[in-house]
Amino acid sequence: MNTDVFSLYESNVRRYGRSFPAVFTRALGGTIWDETGKSYIDFLVGSGALNYGHNNPRILAPAIDYLNGGNILLSLDMHTAAKREFIEVFVDTILKPRGLSYKIQFPGPTGTSANEAALALARKCTGRSSVMAFTNAFHGMSLGSLAVSGSASTRELGGVTRHDVIRVPYDGYANGAFDSTKYIDYILGDPGSGIEKPAAIILETIQAEGGMNTASALWLTEIQRICRNHGIVFIVDDIQAGSGRTGEFFSFEFAKIEPDIVCLSKSLSGSGNPLSIVLIRPEIDVWKPGEHSGTFRGNNLAFVTAGAMCKMWSDKNFTDGLKRTAVNLQKALDDLVAKFPKFIEEKRGRGLMAGLKCRSPTVVDRVHDVAFKNGLLIESSGPNRDVIKVLPPITISDDELHRGITVLTQALEE
Repeated sequence: MNTDVFSLYESNVRRYGRSFPAVFTRALGGTIWDETGKSYIDFLVGSGALNYGHNNPRILAPAIDYLNGGNILLSLDMHTAAKREFIEVFVDTILKPRGLSYKIQFPGPTGTSANEAALALARKCTGRSSVMAFTNAFHGMSLGSLAVSGSASTRELGGVTRHDVIRVPYDGYANGAFDSTKYIDYILGDPGSGIEKPAAIILETIQAEGGMNTASALWLTEIQRICRNHGIVFIVDDIQAGSGRTGEFFSFEFAKIEPDIVCLSKSLSGSGNPLSIVLIRPEIDVWKPGEHSGTFRGNNLAFVTAGAMCKMWSDKNFTDGLKRTAVNLQKALDDLVAKFPKFIEEKRGRGLMAGLKCRSPTVVDRVHDVAFKNGLLIESSGPNRDVIKVLPPITISDDELHRGITVLTQALEE
């Protein structure tokens, strides 16, 4: 395979092309092929942007019809028929069945666009500037999102000093030796703490890039209670964990909470088309017209595919299959933990957002290389890159899942 053009002309910043040195040409479901015809099971799925698999026909069919119809593709924030249908379907199939009532903002195409908008809105509606964020968090690559991310190497990007962030331990940090909710509640109520009340608390219910750390329902409930008691905006960054990845559409549903703001992107379009939204509790939607903007917030093709994705959640066969696949994956990973205690410390995550915490980054590096050679795309995460991140499509077939787990098992054996 000829990769010379990439090394000659593409920036040194490229990452995944180095990790997976192949030239890929086509994909379907949970399988991707390179130009030699070799197939790979995809446990990476665009870093969580392709939850519904590659080229899902239920999602692509209406997109093809839309493209063939000479319809609007880019519309800024003007009214279009595609946007209207997406809003109606999202409200009827996702929000209403869960008893949720949010206004919808279209901030731009990326997850970090959504987080930046959420942080700006929280600061605007409270009149406060600081934000409380957590250890090992990752919220995106623009400056506001970098500031509330946890990794030192990530926060150093951008070349400017970032203030107004209060860093506290995530649930289970330091082997669970510290109850951060009691600490947060205490310092916010103590006038002598020296900690100013933040505009917002932002968190991921599962810290994907941070090592697949998982917050408990009790901890999330306490964070919401603290926010309500102290007049703080509660933001859930559901960009990677949402859109079905944990087995429910929103990753926070299991905790029965209702954040003030929810940020969605990655798999929201169901197709890999860039799309993000910010869900806002109506009482805090204090934006003035045009106050927050972005050229590419009117991606109508993404509205079409996102609407098709949402309709799948009204199909019991789809939701039942998703639950069954999540159970099968979790059982398979439990078996790997039991089989390889010398290498694997524990299983992490929930549903189809899972990880294997290994005892050494060397193990993860070796598993990655052997798995790729044998036909499996898999990624690492965590501050020390010692977690094998397992993200198959939530629509993966039983056969593809079995093949992927088989290759992962062989890599651990080798």
